[in-house]
Amino acid sequence: MIEFEPITVGLEGTEPVSALLGAPTSPLACFVFAHGAGAGMAHAFMTAMAELLAERRIATLRFQFPYMERGSKRPDSPAVARAAVRGAVAEAARRLPGVPLFAGGKSFGGRMSSQAQAEVPLAGVRGLIFVGFPLRPAGKPSTERATHLAEVRCPMLFLQGTRDELAELGLLEGVVSSLGDLGVLRIFDDADHSFHVRARSGQTDAGVRETLADAIAGWVGGLRG
Repeated sequence: MIEFEPITVGLEGTEPVSALLGAPTSPLACFVFAHGAGAGMAHAFMTAMAELLAERRIATLRFQFPYMERGSKRPDSPAVARAAVRGAVAEAARRLPGVPLFAGGKSFGGRMSSQAQAEVPLAGVRGLIFVGFPLRPAGKPSTERATHLAEVRCPMLFLQGTRDELAELGLLEGVVSSLGDLGVLRIFDDADHSFHVRARSGQTDAGVRETLADAIAGWVGGLRG
């Protein structure tokens, strides 16, 4: 099993944050993997995905958003969150020179990564990966949170469950379709926003995570050349 190195990511205008770097031997790529709004970089799902990606020779750099580092439950402003993404990407590039970079993350982390990319492209990032894109607040069908994606000029991979309460699938399909060749959607039957599946689906959460890792590795492999 891979060991994750505790590191620090310096941020412009605020205190540095903790991070975890998991780099297998001769990595094919590095995914700067931001956490969701309710749980930090060491959450079991984040850790499991980082381990599975390492098995597929994809390094990960997980990091704390400043609010999570402080122990607050209130997410940072978008500007602060975007600055954290930029700092993490820069640190990944510094520690793994020459390794193709990808950014994104779970829910909130993926959305903040795409906002950063839309604002000013993240240096060296070849694509964005969304592990459950939060298209809307629960119970409020909307695509407002995705409007900035039209400004993103790199490939994007959307990994989404059919029971995700933060993304009505039909609306998300329309968003991804509007991105043309830049958008790819992979649908996970019966998975919710946490990629949990019910026993009656005939699947397991562990199996879903394996498929998620395969999807990421396959898509990254097609873009890193």
